Amino acid sequence: MSHRTTAVTDDPATWPQQLTFPGQSHTAEGPHDQTGMYVMHFAFRRDLHNLVAAVEHTPVSEVEVWAALRERWAKFADVLHHHHSVEDEHLWPALRRHAEARGQAQDVTLLEDMEAEHEVIDPALAAVRAAFDEMCAHPCADHRNALDIRLAAVHDSLQEHLAHEEGQALPMLQRTLSVEENQSFEEAVAQAYPLRVVPFVMCWALHELPEEGRQRLLAQTPPGYGLVHRMLRGRFERRERLAFRYV
Repeated sequence: MSHRTTAVTDDPATWPQQLTFPGQSHTAEGPHDQTGMYVMHFAFRRDLHNLVAAVEHTPVSEVEVWAALRERWAKFADVLHHHHSVEDEHLWPALRRHAEARGQAQDVTLLEDMEAEHEVIDPALAAVRAAFDEMCAHPCADHRNALDIRLAAVHDSLQEHLAHEEGQALPMLQRTLSVEENQSFEEAVAQAYPLRVVPFVMCWALHELPEEGRQRLLAQTPPGYGLVHRMLRGRFERRERLAFRYV
């Protein structure tokens, strides 16, 4: 039996309404609902802002807060690692097959750039983790300044990458992937996070998300997601208040 591929429609009247969040550089209109992608990008930008502000304003003597910030950074970096891994393993290869089949060298170059940007960000994340370890082991202004510099490097690299992805890679996704290919990617995303990460991600994705985004995301999640979120939200928010006490 041959496998049938469902082509996407070129009629904008049939396309889903895409979400645009504060800080988002571009919204790629098209046939595939990108709610999950834009929610993740919103959360990454939110965290970058809060982490930079926390490192700048938290007094050196606040040992408990610095420990909470180190833990919070580890969770942020873990989620970002899994997000980038599923793109590297499932999204870029699918887009590249189309680009190569059509002889679109410019699109191939873009996908190579996406992978290269991930490779720059990963060691920068590790450098920040090491700086947090130094700050917690020996709190002082010098270690805080070193942490601030390393965190600024991640901030700039990730902001540029998110804007590049939103402006060029996601429009490529919209005009390239079939219904089945996009669904396959979405299923890979759903399986990308280990069970140990899922409780945090559930609360993290909804935290401070604009109401339209909350409603859309909850409508797309499995039954019971909202109930579990309500059960876990209190503990998550207590940890947020501790880590970001001085933001």
